[in-house]
Amino acid sequence: MVRRALLDRGDELAADSEAHARGRAPSQSHVQSPNQAQPTHRPFRAERAAPHWRGAGGRWLVWVGRVVLWAVIVLIGYRGVLAIVGGPSSARPLASPRAAAGASAPFPVALAEAYALEFGDIYLNFSPATAASRSKALATFLPAGADPQLGWNGAGTQQLLTEQVAGIAVRSAHTAVVTLLARLGNGRLIELGVPVYASDGSMAVSGNPALLPGPVTAIVPAVDQNAADPATETALQSQLAGFFAAYASGDQATLARFLAPGAHVTGLGGEVSFGAIDAVHAPPGGSTRTISVTVTWKFPARPAGRRARAVASASPALQMTYELTVVRRAGTWDVQSLGASAPTAQGPP
Repeated sequence: MVRRALLDRGDELAADSEAHARGRAPSQSHVQSPNQAQPTHRPFRAERAAPHWRGAGGRWLVWVGRVVLWAVIVLIGYRGVLAIVGGPSSARPLASPRAAAGASAPFPVALAEAYALEFGDIYLNFSPATAASRSKALATFLPAGADPQLGWNGAGTQQLLTEQVAGIAVRSAHTAVVTLLARLGNGRLIELGVPVYASDGSMAVSGNPALLPGPVTAIVPAVDQNAADPATETALQSQLAGFFAAYASGDQATLARFLAPGAHVTGLGGEVSFGAIDAVHAPPGGSTRTISVTVTWKFPARPAGRRARAVASASPALQMTYELTVVRRAGTWDVQSLGASAPTAQGPP
């Protein structure tokens, strides 16, 4: 009996502890009045309080922190093993984005062409009267220690009329030769090869330029125009006079009468006036043909100087040749497109 009483008392203490853990007062059934007789035994308790999770109060954050810490330790250990196995090359510092971009950047073609043009304007103009200013201007293009006159002996005069870029030959990511096509004061065309060095946005003329011969006049083979449609040429001769007159003035309402559906031609807006249709060549074919038309344009007279006023002068005129695509519709030829003429030669003679 004493052993059973002790067991029952242990159950009571456990129940009271559970009640305190859940924030409730101990059961009143366990507080005995002095006058109350103590029971000799209690019935067997079949239920026990379910154990509750002890992770409240932020302890789950501790477990998450431990997981993260172990992951970092594992990662550091893994990288350390790689560094040991791979040797010093695995730990080589990465190049900066700017350095990497500079190493793979192509030669700056457009900038070098503009740079060579500015240089050529100074280099191809020289005179003893402007030698000092020329030397100062050239110094901005030349590396330190270069000849300030870049090979000129200080005598004679040279004048540049016009220049433009003819081409560029890129030798590497830093070097190229820009070829200029220039017309000098004597009217001749020459080419000038200008060596240019480029690095990280800076440039310099890296050596003496080279004078090269300009393009020679090619012999153009004669164009065979034996095959022709005289009847179509005669019809177009009269019809196209009205079209080119409207084209010269830019009269859109009149132009629309000569255009095929969907065609768009704006005209010259009165820059010239129509003179005449000088020639029409129309090859035989179907309802759509490509023809060539030679037109005389009259240019407005410009105010002349005092010497020219005494001489009677006619209005200037020029012959020009156009290529037209025409379409046969309802008995007339409508213009579908207009452009410059490029005769198709048969090949070298």
